[in-house]
Amino acid sequence: MDIWEQPGSDVRLEWGGEGVAALGGSCSVLVVVDVLSFSTTTDLVTARGGRVLPVRWRDERGVAEARGAGAVVAGEGAWTLRPSSVTEIPSGTLLALPSPNGATLCAAAAATGAHVLAGCLRNASAVAAKAHELADGGAIGVIPGGERWGVDMLGEGKEFGPLRPCAEDQLGAGAIVAALLRRGRSASPEAALAAAAYTATDVAAALRGCSSGRELAATGHENDVTLAARVDVSETAPVLSAGILEGK
Repeated sequence: MDIWEQPGSDVRLEWGGEGVAALGGSCSVLVVVDVLSFSTTTDLVTARGGRVLPVRWRDERGVAEARGAGAVVAGEGAWTLRPSSVTEIPSGTLLALPSPNGATLCAAAAATGAHVLAGCLRNASAVAAKAHELADGGAIGVIPGGERWGVDMLGEGKEFGPLRPCAEDQLGAGAIVAALLRRGRSASPEAALAAAAYTATDVAAALRGCSSGRELAATGHENDVTLAARVDVSETAPVLSAGILEGK
């Protein structure tokens, strides 16, 4: 086993696509964490009985395939990647949700053969419970997505910058790790540090004050941060099956 797979611990943590590559071969379950906003939006949709079809960022073929499957594409109507846009989404809706971090990482994680879940602060304990069940004694990899420097969500540029680890995903990952530790799981130092950060932090204040939260507030989307900062208010664990995230 490669040292980057964090052997000797059954809860492991690495960031972004590189983290999926590092842990995907040794973990039975991968939990993708993108608090602002893919995983939070996914929780809100699935908790209402909807489904989410993750689409790689700027993948026109993927969008076309999603339309062919009967999905409504986020951004083409009232529903978008913003959590506050889906709070009243009807049960049964299949929402195609492109995003540069969470959706893209779900696709990469699925290619490893691991079970894939989408986790956030809202559903941390529910996701931990389902991950523990699906792992069946195997290792669980928690993947905070982070952000990418220089990505213009509205622009046409196609170049992704380097990874920017971000506070909100560190806290979301830490909440899930902390819940797994309560189930008797052992954590790698990387995972344990995330759990310690979560335990010692005023989560709501951190999300309001971090760069991503301040960016959303500056554009009038404070409610998205408020929705994302709520901890364990959802009992839904979105599990990827046949390319679609459904609440379990």
